[in-house]
Amino acid sequence: MSIEVNDISKNYGEQKALDAVSFSINKGEIVGFLGPNGAGKSTLMKILTTYLSADEGTALVNGYNVAEQPKDVQKSVGYLPEHNPLYLDLYVREYLAFNADVYKVDKSRIEEMIQLTGLSAEAHKKIGALSKGYRQRVGLATALLHDPEVLILDEPTTGLDPNQLVEIRDLIKNIGKNKTVFLSTHIMQEVEAICDRVIIINNGKIVTDKKLKTLVKDTKEAQVIEVEFDKPVEEALIQSLPELTTAKNTKGNTWELTFKAENDMRPAVFDFAQANNLRTLQIALKSKNLETVFREMTKKQ
Repeated sequence: MSIEVNDISKNYGEQKALDAVSFSINKGEIVGFLGPNGAGKSTLMKILTTYLSADEGTALVNGYNVAEQPKDVQKSVGYLPEHNPLYLDLYVREYLAFNADVYKVDKSRIEEMIQLTGLSAEAHKKIGALSKGYRQRVGLATALLHDPEVLILDEPTTGLDPNQLVEIRDLIKNIGKNKTVFLSTHIMQEVEAICDRVIIINNGKIVTDKKLKTLVKDTKEAQVIEVEFDKPVEEALIQSLPELTTAKNTKGNTWELTFKAENDMRPAVFDFAQANNLRTLQIALKSKNLETVFREMTKKQ
């Protein structure tokens, strides 16, 4: 087992950031860790990397207790925090050499990591002169420098443009072939493209932990329908639709409607429109995806 979390709780004054969180991750898994802002994602990652201590519970990383064996944990984990801390005045190779000394690893690893993370063309530059995407690559190179068994990544694609995002996604997926990866992100497409399994946390508690394909298939949400009416509709009226779980006005007179019913609900939407003197300009049955599952799991009660 690469990561074991048992009844971890953490409080910040009166606020309970984590509430008896438990899960385990097997060697070689790529696991997405999702939740709204303030759900407890970064707090748990900081506990697993020994930056914070838990108030209750235990956590093991590669068999090492994070509270009792912090140095062993640090040696076996590669960590890329949400706000990637870098020395901007150092050159890329200079920065990696500094970290190689910290980890006491052979300097040959520097060139290996530069090649692996696609930094060759930028390695002669100061970090401060690099784009956001290349700075993230430097962070990943640093996290991998000591050849850790577990990689913990907190929002690794935040602030990247679409091209950079695809490049970092492919890099993480490639790294995941040989490492256990625990990945936090707000970008659902990243999880769908990279991860095998999803853990969703809300208000400090785990609300689901499933394989990605199983999660989407087994969710209570049966279908999502996108419909455009010919004129504005009050949400209170929309809520009268049978079996409706959520209704979101996405643009103008277009609504995204989520139903629990297993039967196709488009006829019900047509009937609703006719009964209320509306016309449907377009209507489409959308496939369920992780975003709709996430919204259902984390919606305010």
